[in-house]
Amino acid sequence: MAGREVELEATKIAHGGISVARLDGRVVFVSDTIPGERVVARITDDSKPSFWRAETVRVLEPSVHRQAHVWPEAAVDRDPDERAGGAEFGHIELDHQRALKAEVLAEALQRMAGLERSVEVESLPGPADGTAWRTRVRLHVDQDGTVGPYAARSHRVIPVESLPLATQAVREIAPLREKITGAETVDVLAPSSGGARLIVGRQTPSQVRERVGAREFRVDDSGFWQVHEGAAVALTEAVQTAIDPALFDPRAANLDLYGGVGLLAAAVGDKFGRTVRITTVESDARATEHAAENLADWLGATAVTARVEHWVRSLATAQAGERARLAAATVVLDPPRAGAGRAVLEALAAVHPAQLVYVACDPIAFARDVATLSGLGYRLEGLRALDLFPNTHHVEAIGTLVRV
Repeated sequence: MAGREVELEATKIAHGGISVARLDGRVVFVSDTIPGERVVARITDDSKPSFWRAETVRVLEPSVHRQAHVWPEAAVDRDPDERAGGAEFGHIELDHQRALKAEVLAEALQRMAGLERSVEVESLPGPADGTAWRTRVRLHVDQDGTVGPYAARSHRVIPVESLPLATQAVREIAPLREKITGAETVDVLAPSSGGARLIVGRQTPSQVRERVGAREFRVDDSGFWQVHEGAAVALTEAVQTAIDPALFDPRAANLDLYGGVGLLAAAVGDKFGRTVRITTVESDARATEHAAENLADWLGATAVTARVEHWVRSLATAQAGERARLAAATVVLDPPRAGAGRAVLEALAAVHPAQLVYVACDPIAFARDVATLSGLGYRLEGLRALDLFPNTHHVEAIGTLVRV
């Protein structure tokens, strides 16, 4: 069956930027379509008895929300094997993209956590078509030196003439027409100060500076920083708003887990003042070094290098005074895409912090962790969603959870 072309009707959106269709009663996950469309799709994977995967090759009945793809090299008029990856929602009008992302997040919370929540995905400042926001782009290099993105859902390099999701500064220096040898990747980045740069293969990290409002952050050029040029400001505001001030104690043992270079710990400090006590925990030693510098304004700020899942176990051995400060704490956590997971959440819940502010880049992992926290005595009190990744299926959720 793999390789066969079939007619399908997409009926709903699924996590991952794909739509759901049925063929002879079997679920088929099909890419590059929109719920409500009829398409001709090529079966790409029939190895699972419960579902297959397919890629749209032709649209028979287009949705009213279909638009010309913002990235010509990813458009449906190209063979699926030749479509650039990384803009899987680029054929959908931007407002409808956000409606679909809201649907995925709301459904995940209902299905996994039993919560009925109305979700609105908020836009960030930027062009009306959702382009020109990426300040960091990773390109790949194939055996003959060609530079480009991977094809969608593969590790094959696709030559392209454009990078429409990238900022102008990134587009200007991206080596799309060059041949490069001796490297597998080329990272193109444009920090908010200091000019754009390339990282060809593995290079010794150098420091760049990123500005968020009036504050400046030191970060390695190869280290993690939010990709959307407006994301750091948006997340700072979202976390500050998500914290219930009635539950916040500046002298508590407040925590910033998976803290990176201290962006969200700084958001807490800027909101509640120089007396804030907060410990930021991050596994990357270079990021922790930068966090210590970036948080130097707060006498009570501490940066710890440790894996969060290991460090939180130490909370169980805290002395009585520290346990009281933990029980009064606000915990900000921004885990990787896989989520925090049960072990981390159980260790946190065991010391009964007053509130948790959970920043999530994956709605399924977020909903699973919200369900876990519900069973541990925490209620989802507030919820926002930000469109930090326009023209992709990704969405950022910020949830406030309080003790029941």
